[in-house]
Amino acid sequence: MRPVRTALAGALLGALTLAACGQSTGTESTATATATPAPAASQDGGFPVTVQAGNGSVTIGHKPAQIISLSPSATESLFAIGAGPQVIAVDDQSTYPAEAPKSDLSGFKPNAEAIIAKKPDLVVLANDTGGIVAALTKVGIPVLLEPAATKLDETYDEIADLGAATGNKAKADELAAGMKRQIDEIVAAAPKDKKLTYFHELDNTPYSVTSSTFIGQIYGLFGLANIADTAPEAAGGYPKLSSEFVAKADPDLIFLADTKCCGQSREALAKRPGWGGLSAIAKDRVITLDDDIASRWGPRVVDFVKIVDEAVTKAAA
Repeated sequence: MRPVRTALAGALLGALTLAACGQSTGTESTATATATPAPAASQDGGFPVTVQAGNGSVTIGHKPAQIISLSPSATESLFAIGAGPQVIAVDDQSTYPAEAPKSDLSGFKPNAEAIIAKKPDLVVLANDTGGIVAALTKVGIPVLLEPAATKLDETYDEIADLGAATGNKAKADELAAGMKRQIDEIVAAAPKDKKLTYFHELDNTPYSVTSSTFIGQIYGLFGLANIADTAPEAAGGYPKLSSEFVAKADPDLIFLADTKCCGQSREALAKRPGWGGLSAIAKDRVITLDDDIASRWGPRVVDFVKIVDEAVTKAAA
């Protein structure tokens, strides 16, 4: 099994691959966000509703008031759409926002008994680890499986899912539309005439990402060429690159997504054998990222896009 840092990102994308940074084990899967009123009528703010999630059609009878989120990306989305007051607990990896009620619950190894003991009326997760979906469904707890997004449209869809499921549809739709508008505007205005290469580091092993991953597709919006795409072993989109491979490729830009977990920086890279003379280091084109922002597919993906845009604009000047 790959290092935890990699698993997180992989989780995210491959199923985001992991569910990344919501993290989990990962195989790519998608969840659509088609939410329609269930047949029965209701006075409960439009409930019941049926949401098409990664675990199929999920009907939620009433507006949930005891939500548990076992996915960091979902946690961020829930609070962004105004469902924060309905959330009673989040997993131990949900670090944002600060007011999220963090607990010792795990999204990697979910414990059905611990979750049930909190009496949730909706559980949101990114991975069906250990048959947790069936275990919770068996006792009548609605579960939304929202896998790691593999492309931006899936991010928007999952936000829509959460909005419909929690009674916050209008704000969720507004959030998704706003994210798309901002990203489209940023990308449209970004310089693309200069073909720049890049290396995205997940951890200091170093593991990276290919263009097929969610992260890689973000860079692709700016016309950047990924050095990891030519790696001998793609490893499901998360290849482990040798120091020699990176040094030989000499990328124009280096993005570090292991600043918090592994303390990496431009100075740290310069001390690696053979890396001191890399163009990105010499020209101050090493971009330090927030590990979480760079590995999650929630609302803060816009912040990630802005950082890439700033780096590309500066390098192309």
